[in-house]
Amino acid sequence: MTIKLHKNFIKQFDKLPAKNQKQAKERLKTFLINHHDPSLNNHPLKGRYLNYRSINLSSDLRAVYRYLDEDQCIFVLLGTHSALYS
Repeated sequence: MTIKLHKNFIKQFDKLPAKNQKQAKERLKTFLINHHDPSLNNHPLKGRYLNYRSINLSSDLRAVYRYLDEDQCIFVLLGTHSALYS
């Protein structure tokens, strides 16, 4: 699986404290190995995020992505649960 990062995702990542950046990198590595690892809580989204999926990067930090094809996905948003889904 190849991961692409949208410019908005990168901007949001750069604003995170170093501790959260490290957690996010570790979870993205886990995603590369097994994108359905239970620790990621990988699940489809509804409503305005239809056709997108979300994974947990920490207890409240989420990454939203979509598949481009069978072997590629793009992460488009990064933020807390309340910031993304309110």
